[in-house]
Amino acid sequence: MKIGSVVIECNQFDKMLAFWSEALHYAPKRPPEDGWVILQDTSGRSPNVSLQQVPEKPSGKNRFHFDLYTNDQAGEVERLVALGAMRHPRTPEPDEDFVVLKDPDGNLFCVVDTSNA
Repeated sequence: MKIGSVVIECNQFDKMLAFWSEALHYAPKRPPEDGWVILQDTSGRSPNVSLQQVPEKPSGKNRFHFDLYTNDQAGEVERLVALGAMRHPRTPEPDEDFVVLKDPDGNLFCVVDTSNA
């Protein structure tokens, strides 16, 4: 068994589609239909990320999140903010190797610095 897709329920489908497609450099497997899309890693190495539009607003903190690994943390954080991510207003601990951001729907995710790994 393996993970085929991680599904993100969202309210702002078009914004989330644009954001996560560019953020991950993923492409729709098929054209979006009725508030549903499967985004795929075109190299086939990583799991799909699917978006499903729902009417309910999120309540509370999301219970899981992505850790996105990069050797260029500062550059990726700036790129993701330019795409529509927001910085999370938390104070980082000394020597943390991650930055917490929010996607356009407010879901938290981390950008992890792997340059010293």
